[in-house]
Amino acid sequence: MADADRKLSNGTGRIDFATDPSRYRHWKLSVEGDVATLSMDVDENAPLFEGYQLKLNSYDLGVDIELADVLERLRFEHPQVRVVLLRSGKPRVFCAGANIRMLAGATHGHKVNFCKFTNETRNAIEDASAFSGQRMICVVEGSCAGGGYELALAADHIILTDDGSSTVSLPELPLLAVLPGTGGLTRVTDKRKVRRDHADVFCTTEEGVKGKRAVEWRLVDEVVPNTRLDDVVKERAQEFAGKSDRPKDAKGISLSPLKRTRSADGVEYSSVSVELSRAERIATITLRGPDAPPPKSADEMGAQGAEFWPLRLARELDDAILDIRLNEFDTAVIVFKSEGDPEAVLAYDRFLQANASHWLAREIVLKWKRVLKRVDLTSRSLVTLIEPGSCFAGTLAELVFAADRSYMLIGRMDGDNRPPAAIMLGETNTGTLPMSNGLSRLATRFLGEPDSLERARKALGQKLDAERAAELGLVTFALDDIDWEDEIRVFFEERASFSPDGLTGLEANLRFGGPETMETKIFARLTAWQNWIFQRPNAVGEEGALRRYGTGQKAVFDTKRV
Repeated sequence: MADADRKLSNGTGRIDFATDPSRYRHWKLSVEGDVATLSMDVDENAPLFEGYQLKLNSYDLGVDIELADVLERLRFEHPQVRVVLLRSGKPRVFCAGANIRMLAGATHGHKVNFCKFTNETRNAIEDASAFSGQRMICVVEGSCAGGGYELALAADHIILTDDGSSTVSLPELPLLAVLPGTGGLTRVTDKRKVRRDHADVFCTTEEGVKGKRAVEWRLVDEVVPNTRLDDVVKERAQEFAGKSDRPKDAKGISLSPLKRTRSADGVEYSSVSVELSRAERIATITLRGPDAPPPKSADEMGAQGAEFWPLRLARELDDAILDIRLNEFDTAVIVFKSEGDPEAVLAYDRFLQANASHWLAREIVLKWKRVLKRVDLTSRSLVTLIEPGSCFAGTLAELVFAADRSYMLIGRMDGDNRPPAAIMLGETNTGTLPMSNGLSRLATRFLGEPDSLERARKALGQKLDAERAAELGLVTFALDDIDWEDEIRVFFEERASFSPDGLTGLEANLRFGGPETMETKIFARLTAWQNWIFQRPNAVGEEGALRRYGTGQKAVFDTKRV
């Protein structure tokens, strides 16, 4: 089940990440020319779980699932939009942050994955600004607290109304004994460059900061009186729109619902299969290569819309990963397999590269970048099995390098007439799809080994068999048919026997070598601390701050520093 403590309000027993505007309960979108207005208007009676209300524009995972969906639709369905205005649909409050009743009653696993998903959604906002030319302006009227301010921090520009009561705050420590878990601390210091002592005051003050001080401390970009607010917002929108390279006359595509069929032991999509072996604690994701060559032109790509194979596959893989994260907590290992022609996969990569200046091709590549980062950040052991008939080439080869281990079969099994296993590298593998550390997965793999990275680059476009792939360092082990099944079985049994907590820590440390970025700080350092704090009695114990918030009883802390 998704959450042992609470019943999902949808009655299905599973958290579903697929939605569309007709089902939104919390967000309203309007588009006028190149400016979109996204209003947060949370329905307090539509929580994801039963047992709490989403008052004061507070949010839970269900609110953020809708936000992630609308942000994706803005990129694909509204290519003409250059500026997104983020506003509240409620008077005197922007957003009160994550719902405290939800956090107090949720399982530890749900809390951690909730924070991870909301971080990924905020990162998507910043990605749209940096790489898609879709800038966001946040207009804060009223109280903007905790996760509400963290949402504002993801925007390019924050406008605060100067009305004597509107404030921004990160009150998690003094109120709840936890941290701003959606990157708040990191964005305050690394993105907005707030001075350390000012940040210390800000993050330990319940009531927050308003007016002139908020600007002086760089917590917001400008403070505007109510009488001038609409004019200033319009001016800023025009200013930001003028700097964007989004196409003015492009026609968007419709992100049609995913085609998926659930069974007791898996999910079947059009190009992805998920098989759940719950007794062994294994989820196997099989990706299928294209069954037709790429289109001849960008116009044909647009005509295919959401059915264009690279986009369809990325959306299905994304949904599968999120489904395992939030609904299959006991899964120890995610296994990646593939079926198809590696040459055909590379042909699609080359098509996207040849049309890199086209808005849709750019968005599809950026979608793959986000999906692969989601894979990197998933707290399960990842293993890729490269078998006869597989198509790990170009973009799909990234799953080989994203895995904690990879196994490749030498030759074929008796009676198997499929082509021997092969890996093919393409230009996509050299930096088009960077990790959170800003490096390609190949560059991360070969840290301190420039010669190894160069040898891999020289092998672009070649069909590499198991022995050659192992020689180049592209796989962990190349095994013959005699050892294959036993080695894989021992790996699965071993992985299932280890401490899940220890494995999560080990894998997260090993996956992100190289430079530290704002993203790696958020997902490694900040998330690790929040993960730990969410288990401490000072926060979640019966006398902890998160449990006692709003009861009138003061939290009782164990005062020893650890």
